[in-house]
Amino acid sequence: MYSFQTLCAAALLAPLAASAADLRVAVADGPAVPATLYVALYDSAEAYAGGKSVASQTLPVRAGNAQLAFLGLPAGRYVLRLFADENGNGKLDANLLGLPIERYGFSNDAKGKMGPPTFDAASFPLEADTTTTVHLR
Repeated sequence: MYSFQTLCAAALLAPLAASAADLRVAVADGPAVPATLYVALYDSAEAYAGGKSVASQTLPVRAGNAQLAFLGLPAGRYVLRLFADENGNGKLDANLLGLPIERYGFSNDAKGKMGPPTFDAASFPLEADTTTTVHLR
């Protein structure tokens, strides 16, 4: 037999479960050569600044395009950060000035000044199933 408190807790948590959403991502303008796409998803400015993703994926880029999904995410604000590893070393390579030499991108196609864009510039709301496109540069 369920207690009154258990039933109340279940009733309060039911709307939270209903707010789960799927994020589908299309990646365009990737390298023409075979590459591995590294994708990280952040759910707060602190996590983004600290490089602590809530979820991540790697997948092949073929003919400059890729598609992926993050399923069952809670409602909130998120940022996508991704890059195409063309030489297989597992990192975003940069030149002597620190500028990336491999393709990369952020949600909202946000651009930074002297570094990555801010969380606010790259973040987007996720309240229902969403599809977004990120263009690599």
